[in-house]
Amino acid sequence: MFYLILTIVLNVLLFVIFKLFARFRIDTLQAIVVNYIVCVITGSVFIGEFPVSMQSIMTPWAPWALVMGVCFITLFNLIGYCTNREGITATTVANKLSLVIPVVFSVFLYKEELGPGKIAGIVLAVPAVYFATRTKEDPGKKTHLWLPLLLFAGSGLLDTIVKYVEHSFLRDPRTQAAYTIHCFAVAALLGSLTVTVLLATGRRRWDWRNVLAGAVLGIPNFFSIYCLIRLLNSGFMQSSAAIPVNNIGIVLLSSIVAVFFFKESFTKQKLLGIVLSVVAILLITVSDIYGNI
Repeated sequence: MFYLILTIVLNVLLFVIFKLFARFRIDTLQAIVVNYIVCVITGSVFIGEFPVSMQSIMTPWAPWALVMGVCFITLFNLIGYCTNREGITATTVANKLSLVIPVVFSVFLYKEELGPGKIAGIVLAVPAVYFATRTKEDPGKKTHLWLPLLLFAGSGLLDTIVKYVEHSFLRDPRTQAAYTIHCFAVAALLGSLTVTVLLATGRRRWDWRNVLAGAVLGIPNFFSIYCLIRLLNSGFMQSSAAIPVNNIGIVLLSSIVAVFFFKESFTKQKLLGIVLSVVAILLITVSDIYGNI
């Protein structure tokens, strides 16, 4: 329960920080790169050593750390842009309803059964994402529905990889933390190369505010991934239940934050999407807890 609550709170905090980036005119890319460097530092301090070495990159999970590192920097930039473009609630719903992807993969990877309740929840998730992310556009203005849909697919794939690696390779807390640090190190390296090129070509200007913003983002970001891995490894819930419960908590808490702190308005369609998302996740969760109903 401890890791479940921490994962929910930390993920919502990440969305709030992204939302504040636009208000303070933070360069999202620079802040994200600094964030990954801070993640590596935070993790190394947490376990008492820097775990990246020639020996560590020969471990069976090293290739997956490379894949996840690429996914991290790609999805984080997408989340930052989508949060500012579509709003905190729509982005969170699209991101967290991606739970349907790891649930489907769990059927094939871990032989978990899909009862009628889980199937109904997965089917309902599709219109839920559509209505929750749909916004009123001015006449002639292009829609951006592809943004949350891309986030939906990418986040689902990332959750699937996290569960697979945790199940196959990460048996103890230190290895789990070391793996997380390797993922962030890959993202930090790729991001640093990108920012260096942009600065050298004059397409970006360096601003120390981005360093502060990245530092604020980095600490909760490291622990959000670490706590998710600990949750999946704790045995508190099966993955097909833990991921839905985690995601519905994030959706609900982020919705409350969006309304009371960012004054986001809810259209009838968005409200319908959020209600459908709650029903979809509850169907999946109840079906898992009480059997394949």
